[in-house]
Amino acid sequence: MKTPRLYFDTSVFGGIYDIEFKQETEQLFEMVKNGKLICVYSDLCEYELENAPEKVKNHFLSLEKSQIEFVEITEEINQLAEEYIKEKVVGETSIDDCRHIACATINKVDYLISWNFKHIVNVFRIRGYNAINIKNGHIQLDIRSPKEIISNE
Repeated sequence: MKTPRLYFDTSVFGGIYDIEFKQETEQLFEMVKNGKLICVYSDLCEYELENAPEKVKNHFLSLEKSQIEFVEITEEINQLAEEYIKEKVVGETSIDDCRHIACATINKVDYLISWNFKHIVNVFRIRGYNAINIKNGHIQLDIRSPKEIISNE
């Protein structure tokens, strides 16, 4: 069985030092270290982490190269993200959230995981993202919180 590929949005990296999300995030990264998951991340994550506290950046940089997969935001991804906005799944200020979702979709990950319950891990938003994905011939993206991933471990 192949190792599941999970796209981590930037909130997951920050969750390691957030009181509310620390325990589940640590367990998630332990699963990555043990080779049970592959952490897929994008250049958008790198960009967003530039302004993160040093300890968050250092944690990200400490991940073994064999346990992570880098993907880039492409024009195709930007266009899909714009369509989520145009179809009013979320507002224009959420364009980077849409880029994360489009990136995970185009790269056909097994799950996108996030601690963003307002714009990403939200049943109504997920339905909207996937309606657009299907209309455009893409996969239905499975979006979960880290808590859901570790509880199935």
